[in-house]
Amino acid sequence: MKLVEVVPNFSEGRNEEVVNKIVAEITKVPGVKLLDMEMDPDHNRSVVTFVAPPDAAVEAAFNATKKAAELIDLNKHQGAHPRIGATDVIPFVPLKDITVEECVELANKLGRRIAEELKIPVYLYEEAATRPERRDLAWIRKGEFEGLKEAVKTDPARKPDYGPAELHPTAGATVVGVRKFLIAYNVNLGTNDISIAKKIARRVRAKHGGLSAVKALGFELKNRGIVQVSMNLVDFEKSPVYLAFELVKLLAERYGVPVIGSEVVGLIPQKALTQVADFYLRLENFNEDQILENRLGYDNPVEEFVTELSLPTPTPGGGSASALSLALSYALISMVSGLTLKSKKYKDSWEIAKDVQEKAYAGIKRSVELMREDTEAFNRVMESFKLPKGTDEEKRERQNAIQNALKKATEVPLATMELAFSTLEHLKTLAEHGNKNAVSDVGVAALQARAAYEGAKMNVVINLGSIKDQDFVNKIREKVNGMDTTFYNEIEGVIKKVYESMG
Repeated sequence: MKLVEVVPNFSEGRNEEVVNKIVAEITKVPGVKLLDMEMDPDHNRSVVTFVAPPDAAVEAAFNATKKAAELIDLNKHQGAHPRIGATDVIPFVPLKDITVEECVELANKLGRRIAEELKIPVYLYEEAATRPERRDLAWIRKGEFEGLKEAVKTDPARKPDYGPAELHPTAGATVVGVRKFLIAYNVNLGTNDISIAKKIARRVRAKHGGLSAVKALGFELKNRGIVQVSMNLVDFEKSPVYLAFELVKLLAERYGVPVIGSEVVGLIPQKALTQVADFYLRLENFNEDQILENRLGYDNPVEEFVTELSLPTPTPGGGSASALSLALSYALISMVSGLTLKSKKYKDSWEIAKDVQEKAYAGIKRSVELMREDTEAFNRVMESFKLPKGTDEEKRERQNAIQNALKKATEVPLATMELAFSTLEHLKTLAEHGNKNAVSDVGVAALQARAAYEGAKMNVVINLGSIKDQDFVNKIREKVNGMDTTFYNEIEGVIKKVYESMG
């Protein structure tokens, strides 16, 4: 499967609520895996890292840019890091089975959409740059938000690649591009003299004769009363972490300043850390096959779950498998909605399909949560049976714990049933208005929803047999019976309509 890494930088590093709302727009897109989120109050900047298939990557990046434009006003923003936009920069990094050229297409697709739909001008950088000077992010950011406001109107060289030659009044401009994996690495110095950090940064950076794949700036960390040499290692094979550290340390010693620490912002490849270990430990004949973690685990998380499910252990079990069936149903609902939105033939159904797709996103996320919750709930049941029972008091506490755990283990699959019931509306809508070339996928989605509903129901029923609270039991049975007739009738109706559509 093609995977791209996306590392959007947002001009907010102090208000966690704002950043969480932006990240939520990323994680709601199916196929996205959030890897990291870093907030820096001194830089007043957040760096988010996620991976996704190409289309999902573009969708998630656009959603985040839209939300950032709603929540961040650059006129009120101050921080140590240079910036021109609420969403300042969005780099795509080829990760798996995808080329640089394909990522450049994604950058253009995203840039065009941001400009057209959000009215935010977009510049392309690095491998996506349309002009040699724009390969350099620093050149694009020259003057920052305040300086670019006028320059973009008067200087033809500052005209954006997409959108109007005028900054968005609050969200500024956004830079989108393609680059290799970048390590954001900072070295902190035991002084508050910012001139020293700037002098060292100048000596370290490539364009002034320093390390060939390093960009560097000097910053003041006012909250800590120190300064920092902040570096981007744009190719850690050419300029490894240990070399950057040693050069900064050497230059700092010339000024009589100690290095008091360093930090990695965001993620770092294991190979980069192996280089550090190899250098400082002076390892002989070492190779990465000697690293324990490289011998463990699975490349495919589906394979990992199925293997775990196959083991002779109580969890994960049928409840988690039912929730997985439901996740597959919602994933197919999302897919058919997307195929409908891609076809002009179904333009009259676009609004309906978009609404279904949004609800499918939420359905996928909740289904995956239920997979985990089902395992956790039954684990609690097993743990409660292990409680001591030597005294009457211990017996009472143990019995109460067992009953409470059983109730929770009943409520989780019931939630799976209710979420499966919610697919009915979407399945009927797509069978009627969705892309007919994908009608068989609607049928498979219906079958997966039926399996999820029935499997979860079995888990509810078996747990009810051990619960002594009759009011609870009656309430759950009433709820299940209330859903049964409608669900089975309507799901069969969807399957019948699918076969009729296929002829």
